[in-house]
Amino acid sequence: MKKILSFILVLLFCFSLAACNISDKGNEPENPDVNEPEKPENPNNPSKPENSNAVGFVIHYARLDADYSTWCLWLWEMGKEGKIYEFDNEDDFGASITLKFADFSSGLSSSQLGIIVRQKSDWIKDFEADRFITFSKYTLDANGYYHVYILSGEEPLYSEVPSGFADKITMFAFTYNKTTNETTLKFLVNQEYESYSITKDDVLLVSSQTHNEDEGVISVTKLGMEYSFGNTLPDILSQYKLTVKFKESQAEMSKLADLSALYSTKAFNDSFAYDGELGAIYSLEKTVFRVWSPVSSLIKLRIYSTGTPASLRGSDNFEYEYTMEKKEKGVWEYTALGDLEGKYYTYVVSNPTYDSVEIVDPYAKSTGVNGLRGMVVDFAKTNPEGWDDVKIHEYDSTQLVVYETHIADLTSSSTWNGPSEKAKLYTGFYQAGTSYNGVTTGFDHIKELGVNAVQLLPIFDQDNNETVSEFNWGYNPLNYNALDGIYSSDPYDGYKKISEFKELVKAYNEAGINIIMDVVYNHVSNHAKSNFDVLMPKYYFRYLDSKASNGSGCGNETASENYMFQKFMIDSTEFWASEYKLGGFRFDLMALHDIETMNKLAENLHDNVNEYITVYGEPWAGGTSPLASNLAASQANMHKYEGYGCFNDQMRDALIKGGMCGVSETGWITNTSNVNISDIEKIIIGIKGKVLTSSSIYDSYKTVNYVTCHDNYTLYDRIKAAGITDEAKVKNMAMLANSVVLTSQGITFILAGEEFLRTKGGDHNSYQSSYAVNQLDYSLKVKHQDMFNNYKALIALKKNGNLFGLTGDAAKNITINFNDNKSMMWYDLVDTANNVTYRIVHSNGVSGTKSVNLEGYSIYLDTLNSNVELKAETIVADYQTIIAKKSLN
Repeated sequence: MKKILSFILVLLFCFSLAACNISDKGNEPENPDVNEPEKPENPNNPSKPENSNAVGFVIHYARLDADYSTWCLWLWEMGKEGKIYEFDNEDDFGASITLKFADFSSGLSSSQLGIIVRQKSDWIKDFEADRFITFSKYTLDANGYYHVYILSGEEPLYSEVPSGFADKITMFAFTYNKTTNETTLKFLVNQEYESYSITKDDVLLVSSQTHNEDEGVISVTKLGMEYSFGNTLPDILSQYKLTVKFKESQAEMSKLADLSALYSTKAFNDSFAYDGELGAIYSLEKTVFRVWSPVSSLIKLRIYSTGTPASLRGSDNFEYEYTMEKKEKGVWEYTALGDLEGKYYTYVVSNPTYDSVEIVDPYAKSTGVNGLRGMVVDFAKTNPEGWDDVKIHEYDSTQLVVYETHIADLTSSSTWNGPSEKAKLYTGFYQAGTSYNGVTTGFDHIKELGVNAVQLLPIFDQDNNETVSEFNWGYNPLNYNALDGIYSSDPYDGYKKISEFKELVKAYNEAGINIIMDVVYNHVSNHAKSNFDVLMPKYYFRYLDSKASNGSGCGNETASENYMFQKFMIDSTEFWASEYKLGGFRFDLMALHDIETMNKLAENLHDNVNEYITVYGEPWAGGTSPLASNLAASQANMHKYEGYGCFNDQMRDALIKGGMCGVSETGWITNTSNVNISDIEKIIIGIKGKVLTSSSIYDSYKTVNYVTCHDNYTLYDRIKAAGITDEAKVKNMAMLANSVVLTSQGITFILAGEEFLRTKGGDHNSYQSSYAVNQLDYSLKVKHQDMFNNYKALIALKKNGNLFGLTGDAAKNITINFNDNKSMMWYDLVDTANNVTYRIVHSNGVSGTKSVNLEGYSIYLDTLNSNVELKAETIVADYQTIIAKKSLN
């Protein structure tokens, strides 16, 4: 990806509210999956602007509120890093900036410039899509400057002042008061109007000539009007149109009403909330196609023999096209007789917003290449031998050691030493028998390590090119219920990826390991013309001032509070859990979802699939959301969680100052001169399985303890970034950090490769980096075999539910002791089932008197392998974890 994205993500980290990192200072998006700017249509641009007399260009920008103080431009040359440019002038049009071609490193040799209008302080765009200025399309003025005109919130880049730009309908929308249940229709304009009319399906509702006599009119000004429908829900299937004639310019403008405020009302749900099954419902005799779209006037079903369009070596010819029938609750349905398994399908949708737009069914359970056509699947054909015997391992969540990795990371290094044709694929992920210089790699490495859960970065269908092997974290959702084909041996075959992934689940299940899926229901790759928005415009996403809100930091955010998207999330997770026998879900930016939805989702999984399914997520957002704070599944509201938990960034930051903390900051692990007392309380409650110091509830099932995950630095790189240069010290600090995590109550979470000191070369945000940066390099395992063995011992102990299944008072009553300067801690845990007590000792690098009574104990683990003598005053070294045990007999 372009270097511009690295800078974008820095901004997102700095100005969002909390982190996957997130600290108590605010949210730092863990998955800054901002889309790469589109490449120019013609890559073979002339070496300089077409007119050799060109000196530079002026970009003009107009806003209705005329407030330019917080706005700027982000400009970038093709293939180069972008930067902020602030407006330097204001005129009758708006704000402007004048630049010379010589100001750019290449002299704009491509003659094309990327442009985004955005906020200065964070990554909020004025218009969602990236745009490109092709200077050959503009005309030079007498001084050798091109002029580009931009209107706030509009896509076109104008070559001259657009006519009537000063006139604007700034709002025409329904509003709903939840207290009074009153619905109003309101419009606002930015210039005084002469007359207006509002029609409903071309029949006059109210106008400037009739409003004095109409009792529905409750407010009239020179710039707008508000009309009340009382407690009656307006007909959302009707089209409400405003036509305004402006007084000064005499220009006329029209706009359709935004009905989105009505979609969360009880009256709307009473009329349109649908509880039945949606999607392609397959049987040998017939397939029932069912899709929800109340506002559409026509939907056609197309059946294809291939999932591949002509542009990708397939065909655009469909075999059949059927007109679907509109049923109750806004559902469209068609029953196709005969056996359609293996066929591909799309819907062609028409409504007041979209005209004959072809989309993939949101409920499609597999797709052709690049996710462009849904597939009718007979799942019985996808099951590997022995699949009926596969069941998730019923581990208590507090016994889990979750190992987070990416499908490609495990096998993309040459040190994996597996079959090259399986590298980076589902099939490689469960390839057994691989090794490098005497150590196991890949699947065998994970089995040897002993973890009991593997969390996969997103494997659902991404908005990507599956025919080209390019690294992608996967936080750009396209089709939620289908697997991504980039990890399949044949991305053109909708069946192949299903059977290969089931083989993966089966292999890990046989090894005692549950698969956890990273899900990203909080946003889509691009909401405009997405299948959701085409089917029900403005229903599935949140809006601020009629623009898509950007709480995800990725241009849009979904509206889980709306019944049918809540239903989709519940249906989708149930499908994945039941069909693929998954052991859990990790929710990206979970604070963008409402608590009610998350509670219902977890309850459905536990009641209807398996009570041992583990659910947890990031309790933060990636930006500001219109979702009310008291409704969000955020960290502050975790006392309202029912059946799921969240990441404990409080303990992480107390240990290593990760997330949003400055790279030079140090925590209890990395501080070498003193102990920050404010970190101690967070470490204490983290060890006891609690996240918030303000909470009185010790519920370790809600706590995910960790120090690193896929985003931000690896543990090695984070410690190095803090200024620690001594390699031995870095290694010992890293070992100590996860020693604390792995001896704490709650769910334990580790990033793949930390067990052998993984590095990404200092890359703090490797979503845009190469396979080489993200790969697991098993030569480090050879180098740090001692560290790997420590992890094995810690993980084996952590899975002992008698020690680490404590919650409530049992967790609260754990006594954590410190020496005088808090540089050493120790605490006891008792395995009553086996009549053994364990004393766990952790020491950081701050000097002090460090001795502990270990008389009568034997060593379970000494992370420094120092042959320490256990006695009444056992001396504990810097960066040492000692776990000693003795019988209670």
